[in-house]
Amino acid sequence: MSQEFDVVVIGAGPGGYIAAIRAAQLGMKVACIDEWKNADGGPAPGGTCTNVGCIPSKALLQSSENYEHAKLHFADHGIGVKGLSLDVGTMVARKDAVVKQNNDGILYLFKKNKVSFFHGRGAFAAAKDGLYQIAVEGAKKEQLTAKHVVVATGSNARALPGADFDEDRILSNDGALRIGEVPRKLGLIGSGVIGLEMGSVWRRLGAEVTILEGLPTFLGAVDQQIAKEAQKAFVKQGMKIELGVKVGAVKATKKGVTVAYTDAKGGEQNLSVDRLIVSIGRVPNTNGLNAEAVGLALDERGAITVDAECKTNLPNVWAVGDVVRGPMLAHKAEEEGVAVAERIAGQHGHVDFNIIPWVIYTSPEIAWVGKTEQQLKEAGTAFRSGTFPFLANGRARALGDTTGMVKMLADASTDEILGVHIVGPMASELIAECVVAMAFRASSEDIARICHAHPSLSESTKEAALAVDKRALNF
Repeated sequence: MSQEFDVVVIGAGPGGYIAAIRAAQLGMKVACIDEWKNADGGPAPGGTCTNVGCIPSKALLQSSENYEHAKLHFADHGIGVKGLSLDVGTMVARKDAVVKQNNDGILYLFKKNKVSFFHGRGAFAAAKDGLYQIAVEGAKKEQLTAKHVVVATGSNARALPGADFDEDRILSNDGALRIGEVPRKLGLIGSGVIGLEMGSVWRRLGAEVTILEGLPTFLGAVDQQIAKEAQKAFVKQGMKIELGVKVGAVKATKKGVTVAYTDAKGGEQNLSVDRLIVSIGRVPNTNGLNAEAVGLALDERGAITVDAECKTNLPNVWAVGDVVRGPMLAHKAEEEGVAVAERIAGQHGHVDFNIIPWVIYTSPEIAWVGKTEQQLKEAGTAFRSGTFPFLANGRARALGDTTGMVKMLADASTDEILGVHIVGPMASELIAECVVAMAFRASSEDIARICHAHPSLSESTKEAALAVDKRALNF
């Protein structure tokens, strides 16, 4: 017997669970389906972000940062550490506990908001009389019916042709989060966000890390002044970064992995590592959705085709997050999920894709919003630029972390902020002020005239705004 709902959401990642909760808040009868399992087979909602992405990687980044501080920097503060040791098992167990807390938090939110949760794989079964039938394959089979369906099935790591993930030697983000011991040598193919973050974790813990990047520039999507500053910092830390390479055969054995590649000068090289992380992007997860049963349109990448409002080619079927166009970011998925729920309720949900922040949680952190300098030049947009180094910031000095800068780009005639780019301590937090400013179409002068607490890292944002007009006060 089929259970009837106003809205069925397939997938409980950031886009899915948020869409379900917002729809329930708006008075709709909502179900959410998700198949992720924890170690004991129980439900683990939260998708890639919570289970094998954003959350566990930040837990390991924090642990590895604490270890590196104790090993290299505590002495600067007069703190002596004797007998420093590392227990990777405990570190990974803490990461797993953090993930479980987030899983349980989502289940609590479902209960609080009266969202019916179904543990299993959701797929389209049929469409009839303006309603959609959704089959749930789990511990027991369920049949759901709804007028509206929101697909939020996320993405999967893209494998390198000829080098499938075995999650032992050749690793995706999933395997990279479950390494049980510090590898002596770690290789990364691709300088993507996940690869850089995981490389940072294991480099801090003692691994010799080599990055092989096919593009001729490092972090090509990042403002190049910022990217070069980050690259310089990573190399100083001990990372080896090779750009413009062409990867050939990848061979895994019980002892390690060898990668044959051609370097930027055309030389034939071989890299031998204990483990290899492949970070060359992600692909939309539509396998098993049974889209063909109802005629749901997919593009050549397997992504669900949607318009600007996340509407698919089918009436009352919506899709959000990694499974559609746009950046594969958890917070972008959340915003789309809220907007879709509000549109279903007859409201005017809105997402401004121009001011979605990006963050790479390495050390130093990298964060940005809006246009890069190279994009503005390509578009022929006249702009002014202001930068301020953390080296001249009192709080950064006190923290002992003065790497990097804040860079602000503003329209040459109107002074409207067009982009802000940060590399340095707590960039992930500092970028929020810039997103707010751009949402209200603030000028660099607006930021320059706002009082910022002293001493604080955020003063660097104000100083960068002052620098747009060539009147920075502390540099």
